[in-house]
Amino acid sequence: MEFDLNEDGGIDIMSLKRMMEKLGVPKTHLELKKLIMEVSSGPGETFSYSDFLKMMLGKRSAILKMILMYEEKAREQEKPTGLPAKKAISELP
Repeated sequence: MEFDLNEDGGIDIMSLKRMMEKLGVPKTHLELKKLIMEVSSGPGETFSYSDFLKMMLGKRSAILKMILMYEEKAREQEKPTGLPAKKAISELP
């Protein structure tokens, strides 16, 4: 979240550049593009939070699987369930 400058849920090249500079490991534009291409699971010049976790923890990591499982459960809880509330006849269009 700290480095997601445009708050779209992904890390783009400028966000990555800022992150690397803050960590004391500045990279060139071409190095950053190559890094994003290696890490990203989708097209474009950004990588997602889950791509970042896979890079940092490894694809087979038990910790990664647990984090992703809890995040999926949290998304499921946000979805409304059941029937919508009943409306009175006066509320109908």
